[in-house]
Amino acid sequence: MADGGLLDNEGAARDWLEQAFAPTAAQWVRLERFAAMLVAENARQNLIAASTIPTLWVRHIADSAQLLALDPDGEGFWVDLGSGPGLPGLVVAILSGRPMLLVESRKRRCEFLRAVADELELGHVEVAEAPLERVETRRAGTISARAFAPLDKLIDLSARFSTESTRWLLPKGRNAVKELALLPPPWQTMFHVEQSRTDADSQILVGIGKIVTKQRGK
Repeated sequence: MADGGLLDNEGAARDWLEQAFAPTAAQWVRLERFAAMLVAENARQNLIAASTIPTLWVRHIADSAQLLALDPDGEGFWVDLGSGPGLPGLVVAILSGRPMLLVESRKRRCEFLRAVADELELGHVEVAEAPLERVETRRAGTISARAFAPLDKLIDLSARFSTESTRWLLPKGRNAVKELALLPPPWQTMFHVEQSRTDADSQILVGIGKIVTKQRGK
């Protein structure tokens, strides 16, 4: 696959992961095990669409890893909002040593996240089992949210985690530009749009900085 091209099959996804991150043998084992655990758990609770299982490495593993590729030199806590089955949080945690906070309010999903982190020995992963409003404020180096809330609500709820150097990585599908245009102008200027590597119709909002909201005033 040419650099910057669309990852349109499972082999291309694995090749890109090798090129972008050069995973160690242990990291490949963890990725494979996470993928297997995700499919197995999906039979018990609806974590991902069943139709995406045949293309899991494109639709979920590489789709998550591309966010890490947009923040290769980031530092500090990575806060993953509405982590669900650990996408992108667990993939990022496997491929990097970044301390990871997975925010998820649903008990069964949190049980799965903890089970994966324990089995894969991801000691740098923490699970916050609560609505975001009740999670203790942390200084986030990176904030991600793959499928959490409309953009304005997402930013308003998570603003208190941001600092002047926080990186925002927000996949928003084909409506990214429209959602960005609805934000207050000061917020709009913080973001730019990146094309997704895994879906020709999807885009990622990438921003940097501290969000100040009228509601919170900080």
